[in-house]
Amino acid sequence: MTTLNLTLKVWRQDGSDDAGRFETIDAPDVLDDMSFLEMLDIVNERLTNEGREPIAFDHDCREGICGTCSLMINGQAHGPQPGTATCQLHMRKFADGDTIVIEPFRAAAFPIIKDLMVDRSALDRIVEQGGFITAPTGGARDANNTLIPKPVADSSMDAAQCIGCGACVAACPNGAANLFTAAKVAHLNLLPQGQPERYARVDAMVRTMEDHFGSCTNHAECEAACPKIISIDFIALMNKDFLKAQVANRRYLSRT
Repeated sequence: MTTLNLTLKVWRQDGSDDAGRFETIDAPDVLDDMSFLEMLDIVNERLTNEGREPIAFDHDCREGICGTCSLMINGQAHGPQPGTATCQLHMRKFADGDTIVIEPFRAAAFPIIKDLMVDRSALDRIVEQGGFITAPTGGARDANNTLIPKPVADSSMDAAQCIGCGACVAACPNGAANLFTAAKVAHLNLLPQGQPERYARVDAMVRTMEDHFGSCTNHAECEAACPKIISIDFIALMNKDFLKAQVANRRYLSRT
């Protein structure tokens, strides 16, 4: 086990109206088997004991599931290790004497709440427009009653891995949320249960996305930053369904 002595340059900001600033904080005696968030816990404990304001940051499950650990670490969403959320990043990825720059996710759609915490409710508004299926309640159906080809099920599960962390938005030079939206659309639209509302879903979710986020220009930074390595192929699938939705919606309107 190795002990690291680090220097942190942490973004401090009281709220969205505050100018904000970087604050240099020493982080001595950090064990290399700590997670990044555990390191911040130790730093905050020391700051509190010294009567200083602790660093505000989001966290919840600390198992790479909830998506709340949204930090820019040395300019990379979730840090230097691909396919890893901040809570799963260990300090062994850094060297003794390193200076680590820690910032919140930077995006116009993510206003800063305090320090490293941002408001990502714009992502929730996309999900509210169609990230669900309308199904009658009742007893559980037989597991094999609806046959789903394995490639389809696998692809849907790949998309459903999205934890809604917003790293794709933070990494995109345009602040686009296309990878997030495409994943949420695909994991329902690929399955039989999602077909009745398929085109209404993609139309509503894409239009809501466009109200809050920038446009995709295929930089593919979103895929590189995604802790679940979700493929940008889902964006192409979403765009295809969105175009079909325009035709389907016109046909519907012409009958009403």
